Amino acid sequence: MTKQSPLIRIAMAVYFVMFFTYLLGPLVLMSITAFNSSEFPRVAPWDVFTFEWFRVLFNDDVILFGLLNSFRIGIFTIILSVSMGLAGALVMTQIWPKLRATYYTVLIAPILIPGVVLGISTLVFWGRINTYLGLSSNSIFQNGIFLTVLGQSTFIASYCMLVFIARLQRYDSGLTEAALDLGATHLQAFRKIQLPFLYPAIGSASVLALLASFENYNTTTFTFLNYPTLTIALAQKVRLGINPSISALAFIIVCLTVFFALVHEVRTRRAQLAIANGAPVGAVRGGFQMPRFLAANPAAIMLSLFVIAAAGMVVFAQFYDPEPAKKILREKKQAEQQKRIKAVQERMRLQRLQQKMKGPDIFAPKKGTGAGKTPFGNVFDPNNLKAVGGKGSSPAPARPKTPFGSIFDPNNLNKVGGASGDREKPTKGSSPQGAFGNVFAPKNLEQAGPKK
Repeated sequence: MTKQSPLIRIAMAVYFVMFFTYLLGPLVLMSITAFNSSEFPRVAPWDVFTFEWFRVLFNDDVILFGLLNSFRIGIFTIILSVSMGLAGALVMTQIWPKLRATYYTVLIAPILIPGVVLGISTLVFWGRINTYLGLSSNSIFQNGIFLTVLGQSTFIASYCMLVFIARLQRYDSGLTEAALDLGATHLQAFRKIQLPFLYPAIGSASVLALLASFENYNTTTFTFLNYPTLTIALAQKVRLGINPSISALAFIIVCLTVFFALVHEVRTRRAQLAIANGAPVGAVRGGFQMPRFLAANPAAIMLSLFVIAAAGMVVFAQFYDPEPAKKILREKKQAEQQKRIKAVQERMRLQRLQQKMKGPDIFAPKKGTGAGKTPFGNVFDPNNLKAVGGKGSSPAPARPKTPFGSIFDPNNLNKVGGASGDREKPTKGSSPQGAFGNVFAPKNLEQAGPKK
């Protein structure tokens, strides 16, 4: 056997942790919420450890009535489904081989049909029969338990048949033939030989039928009428809001499941020990040692401790009183609430004091003044900008006269230089005259210079 690398072992460990966390995490969290005194199922923040929700659960008439109806329907469903499944499996082994495929398809078809369709068809079919026979609405054909059992059995019987077919594949038909050769009738051969061989399959099919009936919702929602099952009652409660009593119910179901799993594990281990010792199972019934079983099966140790812890909690609940802890919690919440109220009042007082220390706001609009009017008048009124420039503004004022006259008038520059087309050409023999006259004429410079 090759040794696995550490990386593969670590990856497998991480995978198993993630898988079981995903599988069992919601159940663990929901079970924990059953012991929190909060009105809504939650884990955090934790209030007070209590068992009161179990008392609320046992006093809830709706849940108890739904649970009772589920057991009634489950028992009748087991009887009908196991009987039809066993009959179908026996016919499957005796039918002509060429017809087995077609026969198998017909019996498996209800599993493939949606539960909603089965529920509606069951309700309509038996309602038509009730009308055809002229019976009242209180007849058996309009009874919720009757309709629910028939609706659920249509597909649960197919599951039971698969269990029996798997068991019959290992049955030696020569045993039945030998019994018939020895003079036994078919009924005697079935009751003495074949039926005992099918006992494990009958038990498995019964458990499967009970669980399938208990958790069914799609079909039952159309057929329950005045007899709601547990799933229907829970669904109706969820619409109106739930409390942790639902978590208490989930915790009880988990404990019962673990308990029966432990019982099955003990019986299986007992049979294995008997086979290993070469003795029948009944021979080790009294000599079975629990410590030896626990030493050879670590999973059973965990399950046993879980069941013991659950039993201890039931005993502890008889003496535990959560009222003192609730009183302390209420006082703590009231103190926190008063503290928050005082903090809000102090903050409001500081805000009022700060407003008084500020004094009047001179930039705030005065009462009765129009929009845009401030203590500075209408200096910053946007309409004043129109008087300076823009379309529709008043003409620009005349240019002021300076001591130099119009020497620096920009219009004079047009006379000095500008576009080539606008410039005047000087006449021959004349000097150009600028804005300053002929002050800078070359002739004047010659006259002013020294004579040679």
